[in-house]
Amino acid sequence: MPGDSNDPSPLSPTSQPHTSTASHDKASGNRRVLDVKTTLGVTSDEPGYRNSVLTIVGDEDFSFEKHLKDIIKRRDEEEIKWRELGVVFNDLRVVGIGARSSLQPTMGSLFSPASLLRTISEARHPPVRDILSGFEGVIAPGEMLLVLGKPGSGCSTFLKTLANQRGEYHAVEGEVEYDSFTPQDIGNHYRGDVIYCPEDDIHFPTLTVEETLSFAIKTRTPQTRFANQSRKQFNAEFLDVLLRIFGLQHARKTVVGNAAIRGVSGGEKKRVSIAEALSCRSMIGAWDNSTRGLDASTALEFVQALRLGTDIARLTTIVSIYQAGEQLYELFDKVCVIAEGRMAYFGPAKAARQYFIDMGYEPHNRQTTADFLVGVTDPIGRKIRSGFKGTAVPRTAEEMAAHFRASQLGHLNRQAIDEYRALHVGKPDRKDAYRLSAVMEHSHHAPKNNSYTISIPMQVRAVMVRRMQIIKGDLSAQVVQLCAQIFQGIIMGAVFLQLPDATSGFFSRGGVLFFALFFGAISAMAEIPALFAQRPIILRHHKAAMYYPFIEAFAHTVVDIPITFIIQAVFCVILYFMVGLQKSASQFFIFFLTVFTMTITMKAFFRMLAASFKEESGATSMAGISVLIVSLYTGYTIPRLSIPGALRWITYLNPLRYGFEGILTNEFHTLNATCTTLVPQGPGYENISLANQVCTTVGSLPGMITVDGNRFVNMSYGYSYSDLWKNYGIIIAFGVGFFVLLLIAAEYNTNSAFDTVVTLFKQGTRAMEDIATTEDEEKSSKLSTRPPSLDGGAPRTAGAPASYSALEKPATNDVFTWQHIQYVVPVSGGERRLLDDVSGYVAPGKLTALMGESGAGKTTLLNVLAQRVDVGVVMGDRFVSGQPVPADFQAQTGYCQQMDTHLPQTTVREALLFSARLRQPESVSSAELESYVDKCLIMCGLENYADAIVGSLGVEHRKRTTIGVELAAKPKLLLFLDEPTSGLDSQSAWAIMKFLRELANNGQAILCTIHQPSAELFQVFDRLLLLRKGGQTVYFGDIGDKSSIMLDYFERNGATHCDADANPAEYMLDTIGAGATATATVDWHNIWKRSPEAVELQAQIERIHAEGRARPSAVVLTKRNFLAYWRNPTYLVAKIILNIAGGLLIGFTFFDSKDTLQGTQNKLFSIFLATILSVPITQQLQSVYIDIRSIYEVRERPSRMYSWTALATSQILVEIPWNIFCSSLFFLCWYWTVGFATNRAGYTYLMYGVVFPLYYTTIAEAVGAMAPNAVIASLLFSTVFSFVVIFNGVLQPFRALGWWKWMYRVSPFTYLVEGLLGQAIGGQLINCASDELVPINPPSGLSCAAYMDPFISSAGGYLTNPDATTECLYCPYRTTDQFMFSSFNILDSHHWRNTGIVLGIVVFNVCAIFAFTYIFRIRKGNIFSLFKGRR
Repeated sequence: MPGDSNDPSPLSPTSQPHTSTASHDKASGNRRVLDVKTTLGVTSDEPGYRNSVLTIVGDEDFSFEKHLKDIIKRRDEEEIKWRELGVVFNDLRVVGIGARSSLQPTMGSLFSPASLLRTISEARHPPVRDILSGFEGVIAPGEMLLVLGKPGSGCSTFLKTLANQRGEYHAVEGEVEYDSFTPQDIGNHYRGDVIYCPEDDIHFPTLTVEETLSFAIKTRTPQTRFANQSRKQFNAEFLDVLLRIFGLQHARKTVVGNAAIRGVSGGEKKRVSIAEALSCRSMIGAWDNSTRGLDASTALEFVQALRLGTDIARLTTIVSIYQAGEQLYELFDKVCVIAEGRMAYFGPAKAARQYFIDMGYEPHNRQTTADFLVGVTDPIGRKIRSGFKGTAVPRTAEEMAAHFRASQLGHLNRQAIDEYRALHVGKPDRKDAYRLSAVMEHSHHAPKNNSYTISIPMQVRAVMVRRMQIIKGDLSAQVVQLCAQIFQGIIMGAVFLQLPDATSGFFSRGGVLFFALFFGAISAMAEIPALFAQRPIILRHHKAAMYYPFIEAFAHTVVDIPITFIIQAVFCVILYFMVGLQKSASQFFIFFLTVFTMTITMKAFFRMLAASFKEESGATSMAGISVLIVSLYTGYTIPRLSIPGALRWITYLNPLRYGFEGILTNEFHTLNATCTTLVPQGPGYENISLANQVCTTVGSLPGMITVDGNRFVNMSYGYSYSDLWKNYGIIIAFGVGFFVLLLIAAEYNTNSAFDTVVTLFKQGTRAMEDIATTEDEEKSSKLSTRPPSLDGGAPRTAGAPASYSALEKPATNDVFTWQHIQYVVPVSGGERRLLDDVSGYVAPGKLTALMGESGAGKTTLLNVLAQRVDVGVVMGDRFVSGQPVPADFQAQTGYCQQMDTHLPQTTVREALLFSARLRQPESVSSAELESYVDKCLIMCGLENYADAIVGSLGVEHRKRTTIGVELAAKPKLLLFLDEPTSGLDSQSAWAIMKFLRELANNGQAILCTIHQPSAELFQVFDRLLLLRKGGQTVYFGDIGDKSSIMLDYFERNGATHCDADANPAEYMLDTIGAGATATATVDWHNIWKRSPEAVELQAQIERIHAEGRARPSAVVLTKRNFLAYWRNPTYLVAKIILNIAGGLLIGFTFFDSKDTLQGTQNKLFSIFLATILSVPITQQLQSVYIDIRSIYEVRERPSRMYSWTALATSQILVEIPWNIFCSSLFFLCWYWTVGFATNRAGYTYLMYGVVFPLYYTTIAEAVGAMAPNAVIASLLFSTVFSFVVIFNGVLQPFRALGWWKWMYRVSPFTYLVEGLLGQAIGGQLINCASDELVPINPPSGLSCAAYMDPFISSAGGYLTNPDATTECLYCPYRTTDQFMFSSFNILDSHHWRNTGIVLGIVVFNVCAIFAFTYIFRIRKGNIFSLFKGRR
């Protein structure tokens, strides 16, 4: 808790709770909230008070004063040091790098000369801009500062700067002092004492709430605790208090979740974020819009908790809130109003309202103080007092800042700064006392001069436990990996089943050993996407001084070792004994040890790559090139002695080469194989002695029928058994080296994962630098992005701007009704009822609010009504005018989700047009659609952002885009909105609600959830459906003028009277006992069920019908996806680099291969390795494929925007041209470099440059269609790919496949390799090199020709000296056709047949994409539901 700063309860004897807290302690139940909050930083640390902590809620006899005195007394008795920290700043200026807006880079702009010149110019002279300037003030311990301003005005920057998070800014100028400490001191030694809690809630999704919070507490547990209190006790008690304060006990064992994994609700997730930040026990806390997504009661409780912690523990608290109610506002001591980066006000909160009234502004009717202060900075939202119209009222940000500096309050502010400096700044004794207090918190072995509370071994232990919890929560990836390895082991074992101890098995043994190493190595690539996903979490924890970032990388590696050990042990046992490798214990364990160590080493390598890159696509591309290098230079595909000298050095940098050498020499060391290739042999040679025969296997000796494995390995590869342990030592060295580099990259590259926020615009449009500049009223009055004057208590009667009236009325009078809706979901150990007998209706022209506390089931009800749930059981009826819901109900409704999910590369206009084209009738012309979209842009206040890239927009404009996308569809039946004002300031929230009001006035039926409406905003609604926890109805009916009907209902049924100046929305939530820890004395659900209003509601629910339609969408979708790819140059450039680098690498490795035996084999392997390149290309492709599919599944499919078949079609069509282009580049770099004939290039290009991309694109998407996420897709594809590669006749020659020959016929690579190789080198002569000729001594009296002709006529080959009588020089092959057919069953004549077969497989893959998409992603209850639910 914050209160536990350095002692578990650092209380100042002089501090008293803030008076305004008690003043808001109403009969509705806030008293027990106050009592709970007193434990904030007080009771959590004391074992003696554990029982009192557990019984505080609802304990009316609990005395806060007595409890506080006891705690202070005990602290003094135990002489626990206490510390506090304030912050004072003067002439503060923050400079950001980069323009506020820029142009979106595309593939075209990358190669545009103008763009290149601009990039070079910006690199030399980066554009900078002032984000904040001229700030001065002080926040002393025990004070709370509220920061107010519109989004984009600089609130977050101000909070980050005061929280000492300066890394993302170009410069921070002026003086910022934390008492006697500089920002550098804080950053180096006390970083955890000053924290920033960001707006976004990103956590490890598979951890439970308890695990998430317990970990944070563990990393910040102080050494100085009360007597006899262990770390474990401290953690348990602290956790218990946090869960109670934020009402999270019921969710204790629930996973946090994310967009893909069902977890706690949005409001509960926000509370987890707050609790995690509080567990750091900081002195200064900066809370950035932390009430977003919380209902008004819970938000108030949160700020009350901060108020108590600030008072009791003498903390310094800075909070930015976009929509602050009056009760909440009154809890603050000071307020800072920011107008476009300038300080318009900094001073007492109670004086701010009058200050701006005196300046010449007037609050609107029932406008809260916070809304008024923000409204003053908005040219459209403010109102000038009648007597000031002609005078010079400050209007611009600069004028307001100058006015404040010259005012009496400005002088008082500077005076407060001087007084604080005199008392606190430059005081060595205070500095020493603070340092001593901080040092006492550090564990015994933690360095005393850094920010971390616990020692490195303790950090390692804590992070390792968390990593195990993450793995336990996401077992699916481990299960898939284990199954993939077992599957591989069985298949490989069956293919190479019981290899003979003869020379015929030499090549196969090499293949098995290479594959055993290679598959373990490439399976590590699958982790790259997950490593990028967790970066923001690790960065946040690092900034809060929980642990070093390298500790996470260290723990991940260490925890993974036993898992890898088990997986590789299973794989090695299956493979080793099925293949029949050398059966001695030492050889098996050396084999296993090498494979296991190599897998760990390569995992460290790929993790190091991921940690070193800023973008995932860059890391994947580099990983792909690495896999290619590793496979090329291991010594299996091309012996080290055959590699061109200029590239041979690469083999020394390849860890796999040492592993391969180790297990190869280990296997062949005891092998003395019988020769199966004696020359000559067969009919006519029965009685020939060994003296006249030669074994053609490398390493054979004249007169010997066996070949020594050691000699074979030495002569073929240059390997020696004596180097076995040296090689193992080198692998260890590589592993340690990669591990150390991983730790360094993780520690120092974590910060670079994020860019500053820049709005990007489409190429060819004007990037508006002046978006955020102030316009005066006259200029801006023509825009409809803000509400007109809010005079009068009923905004719904205000005249609509012209742009609103342009919207045609929906052509329906249908009423959507629902009756007795119940919703039950399965949970571990039973089931949970989320909705309980909810009834209601939404009529055209009415705006209905759906309210309740966080976790009451608002979003759940919205999803059930919109038919967007696929888990659990829904009971009850839904009707459209009394008829069953139509089949195209989702197409007739719009649904704006709380999360703004869009394709990030599209522009705002394109997103709206896309929705309009696919969801409006086909009969509507393009011109009409575009005209309607333009109206929607104006109505949503997005006309200035029409060409902005959606992915670069801020929260407000992304929310407007979400609403615009649904409006563009012209939903004729109903519009659902989930939290449309969440994350917006009061002016933006008002603008959006005003806009929705106009839509309703125009005949649209709207159902909208909302968390924290102000009184004026609440009045915009016609009806209210109010839920309490458990999804039970508390009220449904009209709200009435000034909320009269609703207030009458509650007051009539026993609620206290609502004051005239109170917010009816907050009053209502307080009354029913909403809030994290609140309870109500009255059962409002029972009252509702017995009320005449409930009876009347059932009587009202009735009537009729609606129509459906179908629409073509693949063309529109493909066009959108093409644009998205074009605007994602990072992905495309990574793909291009991978192909060019691969082509050059393979080309120069096998440079200018001759027509010798080795040269012919090199050409074979150059083609085989060219096909291996599809693995990394596929991994890149699947990540993008799944991202686009996620947008469809989260937003577009539930809206019935287009069919899943259109999605699958467009994803195939978009990838194929780029992959053909990239494979063409590969072909150009590779074909002639290897030395293939020019007159055969045409067919080879057709197969590799066109047919092969068709194949790997479709197989990759077919596998991706099965997988719930990129990690599992990668594992599955690696398995499928290795299956395809094993049976193509290269790794294991066709003649040796035995029973598996049928799989050779099934493998697509069989036909691909046969087509490519047969055509590229078929029908050519082979001329053996001198070292490839086999010397044979004929019997005396016979010439070489006479002795060898019978054998040559049946076996092939040729003699270089047919007339000699001694040492005949025999080459086993004369033509490439003979070599290819006898070894690999490849026939040149089959090349067109092979093309047809591969194209047939492509067609099969396309069918599989559609089938798998339907089976695994569309059809309910799929077999991967286990995986889908956990990730």
